[in-house]
Amino acid sequence: MESPKLPEKMKAQFLDAFNTPYALRETPLPKPTSEHDLLIKVDAASYCHTDAVLSSGQMAPHPPSLPHIGSHEFAGTVIFAPLTSSYKQGDRVGVPGRGFHPCGTCSECLHDAWPDSDPAGFSVYCPHAKNHGISSSGGFREYAVVDSRQVALIPPELTPVEVAPLMCAGLTVYAALKRCGLKEGGRVGILGCGGGLGHLGLQFGVKMGYKVLGMDAADGPLRLAEGLGTGAWIVDVRKESAEEIKKKIGEEDGKTEPGEIGLDAVIILPESQKAFDYGMALLRNHGRCVVVSFPNAGFHVNAGDLVFRDISVVGSLIGSNRVLKEMLEFCAKEGVRAVTRRFPLSDLNGLVEAYEKGAGGKLVIDMNMEIP
Repeated sequence: MESPKLPEKMKAQFLDAFNTPYALRETPLPKPTSEHDLLIKVDAASYCHTDAVLSSGQMAPHPPSLPHIGSHEFAGTVIFAPLTSSYKQGDRVGVPGRGFHPCGTCSECLHDAWPDSDPAGFSVYCPHAKNHGISSSGGFREYAVVDSRQVALIPPELTPVEVAPLMCAGLTVYAALKRCGLKEGGRVGILGCGGGLGHLGLQFGVKMGYKVLGMDAADGPLRLAEGLGTGAWIVDVRKESAEEIKKKIGEEDGKTEPGEIGLDAVIILPESQKAFDYGMALLRNHGRCVVVSFPNAGFHVNAGDLVFRDISVVGSLIGSNRVLKEMLEFCAKEGVRAVTRRFPLSDLNGLVEAYEKGAGGKLVIDMNMEIP
């Protein structure tokens, strides 16, 4: 296939200073610098809570250098691939943020240190790797250089706008559900079920065969969660206490021993101590709390839950490339989709305004969209 003629410059949205609007301007096209590099035309780029944290200057302890191009969840079409690559021009790929140019030689890269690790030589946990949209340029631009080891082919059933939110929100909550270690029919709770990660987690959990309890504390997210029609049990935590929920679970399961009643696992998505405490209170003895959020102040853990109830608390950051591919195939097969709202690249600031107003689901830059 003949290589397309590329422009010398492209449009990109830059964050020039923290707590200021993005600025759209032209900049030179990025160039591959590694044997693993692909040049892609970005088709869609999603906005994440971390983008909001970063743009406000709260990305401690290592804020990005400015000016900065955000978005660590995007999708695109391969324009250039080296002859040694398994990818070719025209392939559609999903791009998560983590794993750009890992060193390949550190302990993270060389060892299977965690479940579903990638083969030796690549790790999303490599401390020397860059992270698109955070420590390096992301997807809010027309073209990007990505690492072929970090991307995955997009199944034909999915569009780039559908895939972009899966590259962080989808992959993160899918990996968190796997960390729960549940068997089919197990009970899992998702705190923050109406957000970007949560509404995908509801769909994943039900399709995985779990009994899913979704919880939120705001009208909009609760409406979004209910509107998915997953069959998950949705709870407004402002109206029902953890004790009331746990009592209903015991009645449904026919159990009376306090330690046996409750959820097998819970996933904490909000940066809220109240949400953490609510989730912990719902767990049965020997249950597992999977923490995804990372508030600056951290979470206070009651040692009694760990010692007397044998509750385990684990963190979950992102999935490996192996899990990324598994998740995309799962979405294609099971019909899991994010609720999205599209914006053109030129209206990224309009997208941010919508995000700040609490728009549900995922907000996505569609590169093929024009302002009406």
